[in-house]
Order: sequence, then C-alpha cells, then structure tokens
Amino acid sequence: MEQLVIRDADVVDGTGEPAYRADVVIDGGRIVSIVKEAAAAGCQRPRAMRELDAEGLVLSPGFVDMHAHSDLALLRDPDHSAKAAQGVTLEVLGQDGLSYAPVDDRTLAEVRSAIAGWNGSGDDIDFDWRSVGEYLDRLDRGIAVNAAYLVPQGTVRALAVGWEDRAATPAELDHMRRLVAEGLAQGALGLSSGLTYTPGMYAPDAELTELCRVVAEYGGYYCPHHRSYGAGALEAYAEMVALARQAGCPLHLAHATMNFGVNKGRAPELLALLDEALAAGADITLDTYPYTPGSTTLAAMLPSWANEGGPAAALARLTDDATSERIRHHLETVGSDGCHGVPIEWDTIEISGVTDAALTDFVGRTVQESAAARGESPWTTARRLLLTDRLGSTILQHVGHEENVRTIMRHPVHTGGSDGILQGTKPHPRAYGTFPHYLGHYVRELGVLSLEECVAHLTARPAARLRLPDRGQVREGYRADLVLFDPRTVAAGSTFADPRRLPTGIPHVLIDGRFVIEDGHRTDVLAGRAVRRAPL
Repeated sequence: MEQLVIRDADVVDGTGEPAYRADVVIDGGRIVSIVKEAAAAGCQRPRAMRELDAEGLVLSPGFVDMHAHSDLALLRDPDHSAKAAQGVTLEVLGQDGLSYAPVDDRTLAEVRSAIAGWNGSGDDIDFDWRSVGEYLDRLDRGIAVNAAYLVPQGTVRALAVGWEDRAATPAELDHMRRLVAEGLAQGALGLSSGLTYTPGMYAPDAELTELCRVVAEYGGYYCPHHRSYGAGALEAYAEMVALARQAGCPLHLAHATMNFGVNKGRAPELLALLDEALAAGADITLDTYPYTPGSTTLAAMLPSWANEGGPAAALARLTDDATSERIRHHLETVGSDGCHGVPIEWDTIEISGVTDAALTDFVGRTVQESAAARGESPWTTARRLLLTDRLGSTILQHVGHEENVRTIMRHPVHTGGSDGILQGTKPHPRAYGTFPHYLGHYVRELGVLSLEECVAHLTARPAARLRLPDRGQVREGYRADLVLFDPRTVAAGSTFADPRRLPTGIPHVLIDGRFVIEDGHRTDVLAGRAVRRAPL
C-alpha cells in the first residue's frame, strides 16, 4: 500500500493552468498517482497507509527560493523554519559572487570576514570542506530543505587573483576557468557574481565573458548582481544581457529591481530591454522579492577602492582620518559605486543587525537618527559602526518603489527569490515572509497575479531555469516536494517591526514525501539534500 494520499486538494500544479480537484498519491518520495475528481466519480478512490484531508487547501509544488543566503544557516540551524514554514523546498545558495567554496585556508578566512554580515562569523561551523563538491557533500548529511549552489565568481577571483583591483594575468584567468569548471563538474548549477562587491567587481567584462563560456559548456547559467541598481541601472542590465549573449550563456538576473529616486517608475524600460533581447533569442530569467527596501551590509556601501585588498585593508583605511574623509566625500557627494553611483542618504540606511552586542542600540534606527541622538555627523556614526563591528553590521536600505516591484513581478520570465539575510536582530522580513507575501498580499489582496500564475512563478519556472527535470510541478513521477496552503488565510507573519514571525495559512510542507511542516509545526525531519547539476 502507498505511503500517503492527499484527498480532495485543489491542485495548482505549477504550469499556470487552472486549478483542479484531485486525490494525490505519494510513495517512495514521488507522486505516483493523481486521480482527478471527474475520474474518481463512480470508481474506488485510492487508499494509502495515511490519508490527509485537504478540503479547502491548495496543493502546489514546493517553492524555489532562487536567491538565498542560507549557506551557513542550513548547517547551523536544523530547524530552519524561516524557509521551511514558507513552503520553500529548495534554496539556491552561493549568491552575489561570495560564498565558502571553492577556497583555501587564506580565502576562507577572508570570505568569512567579508560576509559575516550575511551569514555570521562561522565560529560555530566546522569548515571541513574546501571544494564545491565537498560543500555539497556536507549538505548531503541532512538539512531542513534542499539546496543548490552557484560557483561564486568573487570567491574564485579571490582565490586566483586576490582582492586587488587589477586585471588577471593569462595564467590567473586560466586558473579561474579551471575553478569554475571544477565547481560545475562537482554539481554547481551555474556562476554568480556580485559586481558591486569586492573582489568580484574588479573583473572586467572580458574576464566575465570567458568564465561564462565555461558555464555554458556545462549547461549552467550566469546569475549576476550587476554593477548598479541605481544610477546607470539600465546600462548595467544591458551590459549583462550583452555579456551573456556573447558568451552563449543563459542569464538569470538577481533581485532584478529598479531602485533609488533616479529609477522611480522606470521598470517598463527594463522590461522593454529584456523583451527585445528575448525576441532576439536570448535565454533570460530574473528573480525579485516582493518588498521595496533592499538589504546588505553597511560595508557594501563603501567605494570599491576603500575595500581593495580585503577586509583588513578596508579597516585600516577607515582608521586613517584622511582616508576616512575621502571615503565620506565619495559616499555623500560623488556617489560611491558601492551605493550604486548615488550619493548616500543616511536617513534611508537602517541598521538591521550587528555582530557586537555592545552596538545593539543602533539596531532598528537609521544612521541619521543615531547620529542626531549623539549630536554627531552621520559619517561619524557610520564609521564607528564599521570599525567597532569590524564590517559586520547589516542594513535595510529604503530606496525602492512599489510600482516597479509590481510591474516586474508580472513579467513572464519572473521568479521568486527572498535574498533573505537571516542574521541580525532585525533582519529584512523577506527572509521569513517572501513566498506567503506573494500569495497573500499580491495575489489575494491586490490581484497583481492570479494564484495559478504566481505558483508557476515560484515553482515550475525556477525549476526549468535550474534544469531540474522532476521538480516544480504536481505531476506523476515528479518528486513529492509539496506545499498545502489555505488561499483564504495565507500571509506573511513577518513585518519590519517583527521580522521573525512565521507565516500563517501553510499547515503542511513535504520534502521527498516526508512532512517537514505538519499541522503548522516544524517536525524533526531533515529531508533536504544537495541538488546537483544534471549531466548534459
């Protein structure tokens, strides 16, 4: 007898087609039978060892978080309800060009310091891997949800070139090609870049194109956080489209939004650029989160020259008064490339987390507010945070536009990505709420997308980009990574005031046919594994 039958579910299968009522039978971690209501009339209904009454609930494929920063959280926190409770059954890690493989001892220490604001210091993690394959093997020991990995181009550059702003030598470029090829051969699904983060931002287009040629050979895709989401954003998007087309590599645009005052209402221009490329045969997708503020580290705002040489060099520059004044001028007057070419507005920079507990009073307040309370300039406050917290402070940056968010999410190549940073006292609520926020706010309350469209954006479409042949749909033979939610009540619990509240209206989540969320509660099941690149 089969393991489980889910009875009388309203199946939204991920294809975008209308929902239908069915019994869905699961065994051996896969969907073995779907008996639609019409087919079941007058015949014996399927039986199983366990039956779940899904009356009033939607059954959909598990959601795919196309842009996740859970690289260490999955190892640190077996519960991982931040994602599991949202219905996320697969996360894509290695984002923004910086993660923990491939590394050697030197670059591991440098990367841990550089992205402590994203993932914590890692002092509680046994870094018993160095290669991409070894990291994926570590995930295979058992994690809360499935995870795929992108080779991080900035980490590759740190390993082969260092943190200097210079061109790679031919030998170094060959080394980078080999590292990317090895990571893909070991199971990575593509390559990511963080082109406003050091050292990845030091790579010229010609270097990136060469790496993307390698990615294309392995059937992967390129996922850039491109060079600007502010001044020159459209030009930065066009640069990535041209680069990927020259390399013959599929392109997935990370957290593809149009931010800052210079881009208010300009999302249609971005979509026109993409539509022209798509009509000419380009292979392009994108992801977004359904919120207006962004989130990153305070150190990411610095001009690239201030970060050259790595975290220790950046701290040394901040310590020097004359260099600090030069940094301030670039931030406040010129427009730092770390702040997307736009002069920083300190009243939009909210501190969301610190690594030094003595700095907790800064959390939840903008740099402008903290500076005013102390009777000092915003840069004095920001500099103190950067130095005392050793670049570990995270921020919310309130520079987005709702009309841009809605316009982009309607596009047919759109997918969902939380870009969720799980560190800090007051993280962005997208880390805990992205997927139910799409379903509750943008589907039920606003009608920006239909339910069937939205589920397709969050399931089958990302699975197709990842080239996963048996995920992303409710279909016979497919993996039983599934979500049951109530379309009348599903909603993000997380808010900017209380960002770690779990969602409502998602009573059941299954991975590999096993309940990781049951009756609204996290079980002790660790059914997640590494999802590796499918062979060509």
